[in-house]
Amino acid sequence: MKIAIACDHGGFRLKNVLKDELVRQGYDVVDFGTDSEESCDYPDFAGPAALAVASGECDKGVVVCGTGLGVSMTANKVHGIRCAVCHDVFSAKATRAHNDANMLAMGQRVIGEGLALEVLNAWLNTSYEGGRHDARIEKMMSYEKGENA
Repeated sequence: MKIAIACDHGGFRLKNVLKDELVRQGYDVVDFGTDSEESCDYPDFAGPAALAVASGECDKGVVVCGTGLGVSMTANKVHGIRCAVCHDVFSAKATRAHNDANMLAMGQRVIGEGLALEVLNAWLNTSYEGGRHDARIEKMMSYEKGENA
C-alpha cells in the first residue's frame, strides 16, 4: 500500500515519526514535504498529498500541521477526499469503519507521539464496514458535485 504523507513546519517532527513507523511496517511512503521546521504554508504540501490520493497515485494519506485543522481543510477541498482529524483511537477507527476516510490529519501541538502512533495504526488497520454507510457517504460526496445545492 502506498501512503502519501505531508506537513507544514508545525507538524514536521510528528510527520517524521509517523513516516518512520509507516516505513518500518513496510508501507511505500511518498513524502510531499515539508523538509524542515522553517515557516511555510500548509496548502503547499497537504494539497499535493490529497491530489495523489484522489488520483489513485497513493492509496491513503496522512497530513500533519500544528492542529491538524488547516491540513484537513485543505485536503478536503480536493474532490474525492474524506480527511478526518483524529486525536484519539476511537475516532480513528470510526472514521475508517463508517466514513471510509482516505486521509488522516493530526496536530503535532495537540497529540503526543505515542498516542499519534496508536491513532495511525488504528486508522490503518480498520476496514470500512460498507452496508448502511454506503448511502451516507454517497450523500456526503454528492455535495462535491453540487447535487444538493
